[in-house]
Amino acid sequence: MRYFIELSYDGAAYCGWQRQPDAPTVQQALEKGLSTLLRQDIEVVGAGRTDTGVNASFYVAHFDSNQAVDCDHLKYKLNLILPHDIAVFAIRAVRDDFHARFDAVEREYTYYISQRKNPFRRHSAWQYYVPLDVERMNEAAKALLEWDDFTSFAKLNSNNKTNICDVRYAKWRRDAEDESLLVFTIRADRFLRNMIRALVGTLVDVGRGKLSVEEFRNILHAKDLSLSSSSAPAQGLFLSNVRYNE
Repeated sequence: MRYFIELSYDGAAYCGWQRQPDAPTVQQALEKGLSTLLRQDIEVVGAGRTDTGVNASFYVAHFDSNQAVDCDHLKYKLNLILPHDIAVFAIRAVRDDFHARFDAVEREYTYYISQRKNPFRRHSAWQYYVPLDVERMNEAAKALLEWDDFTSFAKLNSNNKTNICDVRYAKWRRDAEDESLLVFTIRADRFLRNMIRALVGTLVDVGRGKLSVEEFRNILHAKDLSLSSSSAPAQGLFLSNVRYNE
């Protein structure tokens, strides 16, 4: 039987989601917990990779079990033995052919920039104090919806079959309760490795006047990674939603 898990994690202590031979990852921690509780070897398949240090406020994965699972009881026990920086929200039975990665139709990421020193945001936002023109950043971000080749923001040697992404939403806003907090939300069918952090770093250069909106558009169209700005820090980035048709 196949089960979906909804979870969140603080990525600071992990080298991303994906299992690695000699580094701690979220996938490994989850597989260890499930294998211990279900007394069988469990392999977990995630909705996608997240890079080292990147967080997830909402993540989806699936696993198969050769026994029926009491979902609420397993969720309770799993949260007891998982590290403090991983939390499971729900476990539910799904169709045997339903896939956490391949059946996802849209992914959403959110990036946070704190424009004042905030000790409570030091692990969850980029502390960046240079004034930024949000209107200019949003004008530049509109170009992301008009273009589908993101080679200029794709990390080299990532073995991507294609750098084509369908970006459906990209917008900056100031947090309603904290005017010093800038929030960037972007949604697409898929994202490339390091793509969002490279986009954020380049859009910030637009916001501080280092790049014009037209120069940003030229970088996007050039298909040349060397033209993009330095990537924004990992701690400000959150996978915030994964959407399915069912």
